[in-house]
Amino acid sequence: METKRTASPIVRQPGEGARRWFFGGGVHTWKATEQETAGAFLLFEDEMSLNKVTPLHTHPESDETLYVLAGEILFSMDGTDYRLAAGGVALAPRGVPHAFKVLQEGTRILCLQTPGVAQAFYDGASEPLGASPDSGAGSPDGGHLPVDFGRIRESGRLNGGIDIIGPPPFPET
Repeated sequence: METKRTASPIVRQPGEGARRWFFGGGVHTWKATEQETAGAFLLFEDEMSLNKVTPLHTHPESDETLYVLAGEILFSMDGTDYRLAAGGVALAPRGVPHAFKVLQEGTRILCLQTPGVAQAFYDGASEPLGASPDSGAGSPDGGHLPVDFGRIRESGRLNGGIDIIGPPPFPET
């Protein structure tokens, strides 16, 4: 007999939630995990540095919604670029190629993935802040840890959740 999973009640104040340095650049603050929502969704805030870029990628099993909390990003989806400032939103349906570049210092986004099936990918592609001497606990950019797209790709290969299909689609500045 299979036990039905149910979501856990969640209340988090600003700044609360596990914080992890993501090897694609930035600090994730987990607002609602896959386990807490019984797989319904995954929600995290991402604090990013100026000029951070993501490779062109898809999420094969989840839709990804990005809501810009502060700052501005250049969002590329299916070959078209869009500038999104605070209050802007973009939805990349599962399987649709997308990437983004941070255009302003202090940019923060809220990322919602539905359903929440990519937690293992993010765990494999990140490290808890304060877990090592170089992790930069308390530093908004994760201290000395480098961006490591190889680790991102490997976590996707091992855990699913993302397919990296090419380099960032933005001209280098």
